[in-house]
Amino acid sequence: MKAVILAGGKGTRGKPYTDFFPKAMIPIEGKPEISYIINALNNSKKIQEIIILTDLKGFGGQIKNYFESSKNKKKISFVQDSQSGTGGDLLHLSSKLKGESEFLLWFADNLCKIDIQKMHKHFTQKQSLACIATRSKRKEETGFAIIKDGIITEFREKPEIKLQMSECLGIYMLSTKVLSLIKKKSRTKQVNLSFDILEDLSKKGKVSGYDIGNSGWIDAESPVVL
Repeated sequence: MKAVILAGGKGTRGKPYTDFFPKAMIPIEGKPEISYIINALNNSKKIQEIIILTDLKGFGGQIKNYFESSKNKKKISFVQDSQSGTGGDLLHLSSKLKGESEFLLWFADNLCKIDIQKMHKHFTQKQSLACIATRSKRKEETGFAIIKDGIITEFREKPEIKLQMSECLGIYMLSTKVLSLIKKKSRTKQVNLSFDILEDLSKKGKVSGYDIGNSGWIDAESPVVL
């Protein structure tokens, strides 16, 4: 299976960092954020090749230079971001995904210690065309208080809360059949993967959700992380 990393976003929430480099290169403990994703993919037996889609004519060239000058366990190739939406961009990968029945899609601003093998098993068992990594609970970043009649009766420091709806985490497993659906939509407009493709498929029972359980997840562009 091949893995695709979408790293073409402008990173507006990451300013002023992203005035000088792409959000995928935002430093976390001395290393570019995207290097943690590459490391996870390198350590997965399920992944044979990595494709990074980014703006090679702009800041994305920094990503290419970084990985071309470093040693990698698996082949890494690069594709120019087309700025045609999160779905439309995938059409430019068609030639690289030729002969594949499925692929992993990872948005570069998401960090997660996810078990790709288990996610693929869930994707297969549910006979879905798309599988999204989700979580149903999260550890809060602030303390909470229970208040009765204006009086705080109890403090709860950074509790783990159960979410009313599962949160989508920016990591997908997709059948390559999805590319043909994107192609049909792209004739008239830019294509957003979630709103234009996956929402329709979910109504047909073709989208599964893989809960990451107790594994951590970080939005690497969040001011909390930076």
